[in-house]
Amino acid sequence: MATLIIQSATLVSAGHPLHLSTVDVLVKGGKIEKIGKSIKNEDKKAQVIDGAGAFLSAGFFDLNVNFGEPGYETKEDIQTGTAAAAAGGFTGVAVHPNTNPPLHSRSEISLIVNSAKGNLVDVLPVGTVSKKREGNELAELYDMKITGAVAFSDGTHSIQQAGLMGRALLYGKGFGGLIMTFPEDDSIAGGNKMNEGEVSTYLGMKGIPNLAESVMISRDLFLAEYNDAPIHFSTISTEEGVDLIKKAKAKGIQVTCDVAAHNLVFTDEDVKSFDSNFKVSPPLRTKKDLKALLKGLKDGVIDAVVSQHTPQEIEFKDVEFQIAKNGIIASQTVLPLLVKAGFTPEQIVEKLAVGPRRVLGLPLPEIKEGLEANLVLFNPSKKWIFDDRTNQSKSANSPLYGQELTGQVLAVINNNKVHIN
Repeated sequence: MATLIIQSATLVSAGHPLHLSTVDVLVKGGKIEKIGKSIKNEDKKAQVIDGAGAFLSAGFFDLNVNFGEPGYETKEDIQTGTAAAAAGGFTGVAVHPNTNPPLHSRSEISLIVNSAKGNLVDVLPVGTVSKKREGNELAELYDMKITGAVAFSDGTHSIQQAGLMGRALLYGKGFGGLIMTFPEDDSIAGGNKMNEGEVSTYLGMKGIPNLAESVMISRDLFLAEYNDAPIHFSTISTEEGVDLIKKAKAKGIQVTCDVAAHNLVFTDEDVKSFDSNFKVSPPLRTKKDLKALLKGLKDGVIDAVVSQHTPQEIEFKDVEFQIAKNGIIASQTVLPLLVKAGFTPEQIVEKLAVGPRRVLGLPLPEIKEGLEANLVLFNPSKKWIFDDRTNQSKSANSPLYGQELTGQVLAVINNNKVHIN
């Protein structure tokens, strides 16, 4: 990349001597050459970015994205998925195994690792817990780990067999293989389409009660404690889930969790429009749940915010709500949703850059002279329109499509590459 100078940005990096100071940053050859109050531009060919009113931090990391490759490239492939991630401020993503075939052996893990080489966005594959994501037999976890898998999950398939989950936790513990799980008891959820409550009754749709999540969280916390193993809950959505995890952390159980950004802004009230772009899994819950999630984030119970980026072709979304597929494209809209939810720049950096890497045991990129630049520059006050011109994904399934949003990523830098929105 060419020489780049970011001017007059507020640095957000807890523990850094210039934390919350206005700085200029000179990046040359992919490395941070200089950080200072005012850097004189001596290179006429240098690209200059005005960071006034913007914040500079380590690049964001997303613990939950779906790219479709292999098998569902018509929804999203690695190139378009990473383009959307970069536009959303992410310099690293953990891609989940909701593919065909699923990422359940070293072959699929190698495919992702090799296909993503040289990208601005670091792509870390999450292997399956069970073969074919069927929940019956453990996949070759260790083989996938040494090939590049950063964690293990059956993606949108919740692991129903307690014995299998217990064995996975115990086995993974032996080589540092983190088990990530989507907590939902299928026998309680019943394949229903939205949150169970007043709105589902009003709309005449069968609902998924909070109990489906809390029962599974409770079970898996017992298993994690019994096996003295770490566990991560993906996309929790209920007040009860937050409470259970809070108590488990206080007890010393090795538990972390994340929440999808859309569950911090939207509720089941939004489903009244029957817009299938509000159909997600876990479903949008009540205002009471939303408030508990926000409090859980601010209290440190919830470790990270994720996009849960789930592209779908138009034929799976432009249908009746009951038969539409779950999911929204979200890599580019996490920042605006957190701004709308009232998060400060420091809280945004904590939940999008620091917390996710801490969950996976990854080092936080340092903002220091002489080191590789892994940076995001974002302005929480800048407005932009999410439409065909700005959307980087292959798909367009988002309830925010066509709207003016507040909070924009201006630039991301990683792996000697730069993306400017």
